[in-house]
Amino acid sequence: MEAADSYFRSQLPALGPLRDTRKFAVGQSNPTYLLTTDTGRYVLRAKPVGRLLPSAHAVEREFRVLGALHGSPVPVPRPIHLCTDDTILGSVFYVMEYVPGQVYLDPTMPGADVTLRRAVYAGAASVLAALGRIDPVAVGLGDYGRPGGYFERQVRRWTKQYRATETECRPDMEELIAWLPLHLPPDTGVARIVHGDFRLDNLVVGEHGEVLAVLDWELSTLGHPYADLAYQCAQWRLPAGEMHGLKGVKREALGLPGEDEYVAAYCKSLGLARIEHWNTYLAVSLFRLAAIYQGVYRRGLDGNASSAEATGFGRKTDIIAAHAVEIIASVRD
Repeated sequence: MEAADSYFRSQLPALGPLRDTRKFAVGQSNPTYLLTTDTGRYVLRAKPVGRLLPSAHAVEREFRVLGALHGSPVPVPRPIHLCTDDTILGSVFYVMEYVPGQVYLDPTMPGADVTLRRAVYAGAASVLAALGRIDPVAVGLGDYGRPGGYFERQVRRWTKQYRATETECRPDMEELIAWLPLHLPPDTGVARIVHGDFRLDNLVVGEHGEVLAVLDWELSTLGHPYADLAYQCAQWRLPAGEMHGLKGVKREALGLPGEDEYVAAYCKSLGLARIEHWNTYLAVSLFRLAAIYQGVYRRGLDGNASSAEATGFGRKTDIIAAHAVEIIASVRD
């Protein structure tokens, strides 16, 4: 990264010269690097090179929301610098602080004890509820998205994104595309900051299970807070192992909450009795996840994915869509 070193020396002299760079192996969307300088460690997030979908890989939005939330009840890394000149590294990028801690890629948290698992999930539900309490206007994000009609826009957007990356006919996706627009819950007009990809592997946690930072705000916008909750709870509907779900896991023995317990903890934090139309919210979230996975798969075929495992995401798209179809079948019943 000679270009990055030169840029650091000229534009970020307070961080010191760049001594080492290491690309994180995880992550399917934006290439992410750990940078070591004379003053410490930092993280660089960049858009991938090559042809990109409109509005995708929005690292500029990530940088903005980090600045708005830093110091709030929702912990995020401190944003340091945004570079919109794509001639420096070949794409837009930003630099933020490095938050040391543990990131669990598997929601069963292998190697952790029961107490730690309980603490991590309790902390995640608490942080998600805290995000739902933040007034976007108060933190300078009143124009971060359109209020109202969030789920309708999500279905429309991810249908469009799916069509733009479609590689073959997937019958379950076609069924979801036809059914969801006709069965969305009534719009309440609620507008809160939505993370867009809230799950365990986007949280940095401490040794006692406390959430130290929420990462990967690329898909953040203004919308309905139930969207993040439903998106995370999709993991309880997906199989363990390759799909990193919790379906079929002996949760009680591991100290992991069930879906109902997790939703109840979230509702308690916000003073809610229950969430109406829950299964429809789940179906929307799984459809969205399937469309995202299809995009990863397409980038893998095109040769510009951030992960070498991207070409395996086509089959995963089918698995996720099949579970979403099961959910809408229960709604119809």
